[in-house]
Amino acid sequence: MLAAGSLGLWLLLLAQHPPSARDHLQRGAAHLQRQEKEAAIRELRRAVALDPRSPAAHLLLGQAYLAQGAFEMMAEAKAELQQALDLDPNLLWARFYLAKIYLDLGRLDRAQDELERGLRIRPDVPHFLSLLGEVQRRLGHPDLAIQLNRKALQVDPAMTPSHYHIALARLDLHQESEALQDLEKALASQYVTPEMYVTLGSIYAGRQDLPAAATQFRKAIALDPARPEAYLRLAGIYRLQRAYDPALAELRLASLEGKPFLSSVYFQKLQADTFFETGQVYQDQGKTSQAVQAYRRV
Repeated sequence: MLAAGSLGLWLLLLAQHPPSARDHLQRGAAHLQRQEKEAAIRELRRAVALDPRSPAAHLLLGQAYLAQGAFEMMAEAKAELQQALDLDPNLLWARFYLAKIYLDLGRLDRAQDELERGLRIRPDVPHFLSLLGEVQRRLGHPDLAIQLNRKALQVDPAMTPSHYHIALARLDLHQESEALQDLEKALASQYVTPEMYVTLGSIYAGRQDLPAAATQFRKAIALDPARPEAYLRLAGIYRLQRAYDPALAELRLASLEGKPFLSSVYFQKLQADTFFETGQVYQDQGKTSQAVQAYRRV
């Protein structure tokens, strides 16, 4: 979906484009707003072909690639967003989406740079403050993360990601009760992500409330069946319940083998964790040779 404010901005700039490109750009933006991803990409590619020096067309095409939610589209999205910035360095939302890509790639320094540049262009944009807070948390500064996300909430009290980012920072500070309160605020909104359910499920798992944890992991899977982490966490719950066949079934769904994924620390760890959990299931079953094979792959 288009970030708040970005669609209106580009519709105002439509008059600057040749009529043929303008039509495709307008239709592509409308498709993107309605989450019609394939149609959006088709129209925006045509707009770029007709007007390759249009920053708006490159930006919206980058957003459309990101909306696919597929890891293999990340490189295309990054290229389009960078092209938009090369044409117009003042494009705020191009920097925001580029920062999100760098965050997913584990390039925290580059994500921080893009967000800080954006805030120099327009101070106190809540999206930038919130995401910069998450970058700071991952850099090991949870207190600064909370401060930045609180500032984002002062600007926009409906900034749901800020509640989630504060919850993560609270967990880093071992403030579990406070983290739960912020998670509940995040989950009470209409902008819920699978990661929120995974985090809540992990808290329940840590408290040995396995049924509640499994419920949250299933909610994450229902929200986005393409993301592997919830399958891995649910497999761990099944193993603790000695439901080994369901655990292995979930691990097969979590496996990244034969699937495109980002070459980043996060996905490498996810792959290793999946093999490790598989080894634990086999070990618990007394299947030593299969367990050793899985552990070697870790």
